[in-house]
Amino acid sequence: MERYPPKAGHSASSNRRLYVWYGVLFFIIGIIIVRLFYLQIIRHDYYQKAALNDQQKQYVIAPERGIIQAHQGGEVLPLVLNEKLYTLYADPTLVKNPTIAAAKITGITKGDSNQYDSLMKTKNARYVVLAKRLSEQQDKQIMALKLPGIGLQAQDYRTYPQGSLAAQVLGFVNNDGQGTYGVEQALNGGLSGTPGLLKAITDASGVPLAASRDNVSIDPKAGADVTLTIDLSMQKNLEAILKQGLERVKSPSGSAIIMDPNTGAILAMANYPSFDPSHYFDVSDPGLFNNPSVSAPLEIGSVMKSLTISAGLDQGVITPDTTYHDPGYVTVDGFTIKNVHSIPEDPTSIKDVLQLSLNTGAIHVLKQLGGGDFNQKGRDIWHDYMSNHFRLGKPTGIELPNEGTGSIPNPDKGYALNLQYANTSFGQGMTASLLQMVSAFSSVVNGGNYFKPYIVDSRSRTNGQIDQTKPQIVKNNVISSTASSQIRGLLQYVFESNYTAYESKLHPGYIVGGKTGTAQIPQPGGGYKDNIYNGTFMGFVGGDKPQYVAAVLVNTPDLPGYDSAGAQAAAPIFGNIDDMLIDNFGVIPKS
Repeated sequence: MERYPPKAGHSASSNRRLYVWYGVLFFIIGIIIVRLFYLQIIRHDYYQKAALNDQQKQYVIAPERGIIQAHQGGEVLPLVLNEKLYTLYADPTLVKNPTIAAAKITGITKGDSNQYDSLMKTKNARYVVLAKRLSEQQDKQIMALKLPGIGLQAQDYRTYPQGSLAAQVLGFVNNDGQGTYGVEQALNGGLSGTPGLLKAITDASGVPLAASRDNVSIDPKAGADVTLTIDLSMQKNLEAILKQGLERVKSPSGSAIIMDPNTGAILAMANYPSFDPSHYFDVSDPGLFNNPSVSAPLEIGSVMKSLTISAGLDQGVITPDTTYHDPGYVTVDGFTIKNVHSIPEDPTSIKDVLQLSLNTGAIHVLKQLGGGDFNQKGRDIWHDYMSNHFRLGKPTGIELPNEGTGSIPNPDKGYALNLQYANTSFGQGMTASLLQMVSAFSSVVNGGNYFKPYIVDSRSRTNGQIDQTKPQIVKNNVISSTASSQIRGLLQYVFESNYTAYESKLHPGYIVGGKTGTAQIPQPGGGYKDNIYNGTFMGFVGGDKPQYVAAVLVNTPDLPGYDSAGAQAAAPIFGNIDDMLIDNFGVIPKS
């Protein structure tokens, strides 16, 4: 057999092809290695973060809300505390048998089984609330059922050891955890604290892995505790006295305030009707949540005469012994203003103006501010006293929301300016809140210092620091100390002359003074309503000096006669208040 030698070049060509394939293979391997290096080393942080985003869930840790306290004697007792309750929820996509689950849950919550069943069948939803405010025992009982798709979440709710006491002062916390009305709203930022944060690695079912080293936790910061200036015993007594007094004269509503005139501290603030803040969601009329003592200015009536005469005494245009001729009516800008009571024999005194509540007497003082007649000078002086001395038409700055500022007329612009200002001298044609009036009245009987009213005594921070509220004088020399002493004497004379009509009694060794007010009620379209009035009273109680000032408002009492709203409705409530203060709250007798 003949053999042929191999063709030249065959072996070299094969080797070249082999080398090419090896080169391609190594090139691909190199690309893979470079890519892996890029992904695992250079882009490691990015892809780790992306992976964590799929596994990591963020949970907000609610802080504990600060509590609210008040004074009782030498103690501090809680008005508002926190109670841990539970919200029952369901994930409809995970609930296996809604009807059976609803029946089991109803046996514990005593809720509506049909409603639970319907909620758990909600389509396109992962979270529905079945019930709120469940107890810890109910939480344990439901969790023991181990129902798929059913869970409970703990939440702090406010609880009220004193019931409905001072409800409009306190306000409440709504279901979103926001303070609403009262101190809860005004101080919501400090009371609510700072939420914490938990970022937890979860398993495939979304269950947090507590042991994961990647968990990041920020501790929540509890809210500050607040102590109010309110005296609990005084508040309870005031609310009872107000309610009883309103029911006696068939009044639908009213308010009362007790202030320390020497500091501006509010010691009690009562409104009727009230509500239970632990069941605020059952209230059908949201207007009940407002604090009318602060938020509802009104024409305040003849209590204003105590301020008008204070201005006259301070200006030196009258003295407590001043007398004048009063015909019983005054014509201003073509309108005639009359008195309710007849004028005693000439001459009429400043004491008569207050005791008999003479509108013409208040107008006489206004005219004296202008040099004896109605003019720009008198309006400007009286406007300055109302606005800058007594601070009417301005917010007081108390730590309560929705404060009404009221209004006083411009002395330069408007129709029938002299008539407008004549009306303001006896408390018509201007508006003020009960809080504004008690603050202004305090400034004229305490020696002439206007203290900013306040209701927060102190705030306790989580680090133990206590921020104590210090009394703040907003204006010195509201009136002179001499004028202050004179108006106190006049108001004491008024009370002692009328105490039997006020259904009150005298307290030897103590000073009690005050002034009634009866105000017409404006109609929306102009003018005033017929035979319907509001009654007010401003008064003080003390020994050598006023120790307490009290203000009372009675809305539309069912009593005959123009002046009955003040004298027969509001004044007897003040009489019960001064009895209560002297008998139970340490009024120091005259030395």
